[in-house]
Amino acid sequence: MKKAGILNRHLSGALAELGHGDGVLVCDAGMPIPPGPRVVDLAFRAGVPSFAEVLDGLLAELVVEGAVAAHEVRDANPSATRLLETSFPELELVAHEELKAMSADARLVVRTGEARPYANVLLRCGVFF
Repeated sequence: MKKAGILNRHLSGALAELGHGDGVLVCDAGMPIPPGPRVVDLAFRAGVPSFAEVLDGLLAELVVEGAVAAHEVRDANPSATRLLETSFPELELVAHEELKAMSADARLVVRTGEARPYANVLLRCGVFF
């Protein structure tokens, strides 16, 4: 049994399969999930687990070379905006509809229980060397 890091076996296994350039969508409970990507649904109750908790856990285990979020987050969700801008100094912002379209190419979708709007980010995996 793992003693640290991400303990959810489905998520841990999915992360181990990612490679350079793969997309990972971390999304709130309301984000429409397109057919195609593998989905690990962590949502338990509204707000549990939070977008911040899940993103922090993923960033501790992944190399990320880029991130894209919806520009609507800036007006609708100040706490998610702060988290995203702190975590990704070169955060790319696009329209929410464009983010939804881009998510169809993600390799993995991690759904959180987040119940505040626009708490979504598409991560692009990097390489550790």
